[in-house]
Amino acid sequence: MNRSRTRIAPTPSGFLHLGNVFSFAVTAALAEHTGAKTLLRIDDLDQHRVTPEYVQDIFDTLHFMGIPWQEGPADAEEYKTTYSQLHRMPLYEKALEQLQNNGQVFACACSRSQLAAAKPCVCKDIPLEQPGVSWRLRTDHSTPLTVRTISGATVETTLPLSMKDFVVKKKDGFPAYQLSSVADDGHYAVDLVVRGQDLWDSTLAQLYLARLLPGSPFPQTIFFHHPLLTDDPGRKLSKSAGDASIRFLRNEGRQPGDIYASIAGKMGLHITAGNYQELAAPVIEHALSGNGQT
Repeated sequence: MNRSRTRIAPTPSGFLHLGNVFSFAVTAALAEHTGAKTLLRIDDLDQHRVTPEYVQDIFDTLHFMGIPWQEGPADAEEYKTTYSQLHRMPLYEKALEQLQNNGQVFACACSRSQLAAAKPCVCKDIPLEQPGVSWRLRTDHSTPLTVRTISGATVETTLPLSMKDFVVKKKDGFPAYQLSSVADDGHYAVDLVVRGQDLWDSTLAQLYLARLLPGSPFPQTIFFHHPLLTDDPGRKLSKSAGDASIRFLRNEGRQPGDIYASIAGKMGLHITAGNYQELAAPVIEHALSGNGQT
């Protein structure tokens, strides 16, 4: 199954960790297997969390671990001047305008605490132009969605309740992740998306959204949702887990082969993994057989 392009899409909101490297390794190896190019896309719209140190860590980690990419910024300076998502704001604004013109969004002033308490949004007739409101998509959870998987199979499903009326524009005026990701993947002609199991609901939200954006190629994308690397209590790794960061391990004197071997052990892969191809090989083989994750 030949593909044109996939992407590695880190967010510069913390130091990259073992789980990030596992995902990047699978992405790069699957790109090679399918003949796709790998794009480095840095998702930086949460500007209050972005720091130069975190941006530089992305390049340092990819170089140190020997994970290649063929498109996108070569270094932090080129990212800043050419590839930051801030340069693509007109792209996101066009998508938001399409949704607005078709009556597919509504304004919401609910607080996070209200939503966390599982209370339904009670906003009605708030102008979209009102400051400090988010834009939510009007969702229909009976709409059929088709997910095309790397094994060649398809999964027929619908939008989960966790994505009811999901946000497409945040209260700070910036586009939300679901919208910017769909717009970026279309802009860069990405047709293979590799991501963790925890983003399955996001995949469904993005497929739902793409149907509402005329001409979006996103519904034709092939997906692979890989298993997650977890810490000892079974929680997925986060960027707040400092001792799992590649920066920490590098400063402790660990070499790439040591780190790949450690990831393989944590994933329960009974292999000798000294590089990203060796780490990813059994995961990809299992996925292509149709017995792996979607």
